[in-house]
Amino acid sequence: MVSQLKVNEIIKQSGSSITIGEAGDTVSGPFTNKPAFFAKLSGNQSISHDTTTIVAFDTEVFDTNSAFDTSNYRFTVPTNYAGKYIFTAKAGYSNPNNGTGTRYQFSFFKNGSMEDFIGDWSQAQHASADPTFGHTACIDLSVGDYVDFRVYQNSNATETLQSAWARFFGYKLIGA
Repeated sequence: MVSQLKVNEIIKQSGSSITIGEAGDTVSGPFTNKPAFFAKLSGNQSISHDTTTIVAFDTEVFDTNSAFDTSNYRFTVPTNYAGKYIFTAKAGYSNPNNGTGTRYQFSFFKNGSMEDFIGDWSQAQHASADPTFGHTACIDLSVGDYVDFRVYQNSNATETLQSAWARFFGYKLIGA
C-alpha cells in the first residue's frame, strides 16, 4: 500500500528538528551544504625553492560556521559536522623562473599530513606565462580534523604566488 502526505507547509517548532521515517532521520537547516567557507589571499606570497608552503589565505569572503581560521589558514570541522567535504583551491605564479623540469605541486593537507595533491607539472613555457592551477578533492573528515592548502615548487628561485588568483573554498556534502 502506498501512502501520500500532501501539505502546503510544514512548520517546525523552535529549537527542534523534523523527524522523517522509521530510522529517525532528521532535517535541520533543510538541505544546506553547511559548513561552508570561501577564503582569499590578501596579498602576493613568496614561495621558497624546494619547500612545501601553506598558502596564507587570510581573508574570508564567507564562513557559515566560523570554521575557517585566517591566522592558521585552515578549515576545522566543527562539532556535529563530520562527513565528506569538497574542497577546491586555485593559485598561480607570477612570471616564474622558467626552467625545464621545474615542478609545481598543489596539495590538501589533513591534520598536517598530505591527503591529496595535483602536480609534478613541469613548465617549459614562455617566461611571461603565469601558470595557474586549480585542484578539487573530496575528503572524509571527523570533528576536529583540519584541512589546509599547500604549494611546492623547485624552480631554483623564490616564486611569487599571485593573490589575484588564490582562492580556497569548501563545503560539507549533504547526506554524506
